[in-house]
Amino acid sequence: MKIFNSIKSFNANKPTIVTIGTFDGVHLGHCKILEQITKNAHALNCESLVLTFFPHPRMVLQEGTEMKQLNTLNEKIALLDNLGIDNLVVHPFDKEFSRLTAEEFVKKVLVDVFKIKKIIIGHDHRFGRNRTATIDDLINFGETYGFEVEQISAKEINEVAISSTKIRNALLEGNIELATNYLGYDYSLTGIIIKGKQLGRTIGYPTANITIEEDYKLIPNNGVYIAKSVLNGKTVFGMMNIGNRPTVDGTKETIEINFFDFKQDLYGQKITISLLHRMRSEQKFESLDALKNQLGKDKKTALSFIENL
Repeated sequence: MKIFNSIKSFNANKPTIVTIGTFDGVHLGHCKILEQITKNAHALNCESLVLTFFPHPRMVLQEGTEMKQLNTLNEKIALLDNLGIDNLVVHPFDKEFSRLTAEEFVKKVLVDVFKIKKIIIGHDHRFGRNRTATIDDLINFGETYGFEVEQISAKEINEVAISSTKIRNALLEGNIELATNYLGYDYSLTGIIIKGKQLGRTIGYPTANITIEEDYKLIPNNGVYIAKSVLNGKTVFGMMNIGNRPTVDGTKETIEINFFDFKQDLYGQKITISLLHRMRSEQKFESLDALKNQLGKDKKTALSFIENL
């Protein structure tokens, strides 16, 4: 997959089959559209092209809005690459770009730069200044400028419409299984292992503390999770806590994981952790001994869950 950091940097070698969107999560609903553009590209001797934006348009147009996203930009790029997309254009979204009229966008971007042959979009796609243009407008532009428009209906995407918002809500409720079903893959967190207070070592449950650089990445609901990671080429399971560590009077949110059967030093390494199941809410215990006792129960629960995977 070729990656371009703006519309201007793209140069079409062939006519393109295009789709447009933020594609947050690159979930199963998105995949219906993305599969169609790759199929059409092969059938029509064109190249597939995804136009997406960074930062998220809502963060630019609604100043002060905190927009947590399912994917970091790098995660989104990797997911799209796995789907066999030929070209990904990540355009820096700003207010100037948002003021393009629908026809200016069609003529200056889709026609002149992308050499569009066909566009495939979701059932609710709107575009142009203030998002006023509809599918009917796009069809009219297609007739004027000579490209085809294909619309994917909500029913085709899924009988129960999948949306990034539904996935965000599931994660914020700690419903990992529902999020996984919608995404089609395990939700993950990627970060650098840093030194914590090392209290876990004193009670027999040493943890790796993870810091995530991208502040726009959505962190699931506080609680204790069963998780896995690939370390040195081996899949390793563990239990992860997201929260403020109230038993030791923690004051800020941390993400820390206790890996089972893994004792190597991970400090400074970048790792990806996939979430499998939320076991319980975070809670404050009367003592470290009480916490240790609960962690023993959590580990038994986790190992039983893992055995049944």
